[in-house]
Amino acid sequence: MRSSNRSGIVLGILLVALGAALVFYQLNPTFHAMIQIQFSWPWIIIGVGIFLLVLGLLVNAPDTAIAACIVGGIGGLLYYQNQSGDWASWSFAWTLIPGFVGVGMVLAWVLGGSAQTAREGLQSILTSIILFVIFAAIFGGLTWLGPYWPLLLVLIGLVIILQPFLRRKKS
Repeated sequence: MRSSNRSGIVLGILLVALGAALVFYQLNPTFHAMIQIQFSWPWIIIGVGIFLLVLGLLVNAPDTAIAACIVGGIGGLLYYQNQSGDWASWSFAWTLIPGFVGVGMVLAWVLGGSAQTAREGLQSILTSIILFVIFAAIFGGLTWLGPYWPLLLVLIGLVIILQPFLRRKKS
């Protein structure tokens, strides 16, 4: 499938999903009461991310999805923090930014980029998740783990230590 066809399909899917969500939001009062989106300043940043994605689709530049995901992801974090007042979560939320890069790389591959980009994107997402869990555990973002969060560090350390041995065995 040509890259321009793929871009058109993704743009079409995005528009259909957005339109369907907005219609559902307008017609279903219980859903409207359940999801109360307050349009505040972080939406400007999210909008810039969406604009970058659409612009990249229109000019057939799949790598623009990386910048779009970074900007949109940071906008999403700021929206959460603005709504909840949990500004202290920046002590560990910044670790999600490499994950936003990874999501952008995978999306760039979907839009016509290389498979190597997608593999690197998945590695970036995994790294981001590991960093997020570590920093959230240290700075109090994973209260559900209680006093057992150091076991998570042990588990991640073991995975990192054993990874070269597992790769050698597969070869």
